Amino acid sequence: MRKHFSLISQYLIGVFFGFGLIISGMTNPQKILNFLDLSGSWDPSLLFVMGGAILIGLAGFYLLTKRSHAFFGGALHVPTRRDISKPLVIGSIVFGAGWGIAGFCPGPAIVSVGSGQAKALVFVIAMLAGMWICERFFAAHKKSA
Repeated sequence: MRKHFSLISQYLIGVFFGFGLIISGMTNPQKILNFLDLSGSWDPSLLFVMGGAILIGLAGFYLLTKRSHAFFGGALHVPTRRDISKPLVIGSIVFGAGWGIAGFCPGPAIVSVGSGQAKALVFVIAMLAGMWICERFFAAHKKSA
């Protein structure tokens, strides 16, 4: 029963997140590209979306520090690494470049696929291929080490 409730709550949180992305306009790649265009038609509204997300994230991490287990009983998997590694920097650069070229990041792209945007589908397929390639590369690298 607990597992079903957990899955249902995860689904509802995802739907809520998707609606938030649609309402805020983050599924419109042109809005993102306008945010990145500082010398042209700059649109600062993404700052408010990011600010809201950061505040919610901070509240979530604060609550996380007060708990020893997940809300629905499972173990908490909290990252412990705090160093800035080469893969982190390279991944951040690739993420930023993809965001700047396509106007999508993963969450809004997945929501946009659901609304039938072909550009978003291409982005999600490329993103999944990149994730698969990265996973294979690191798995091969670990075996050789």
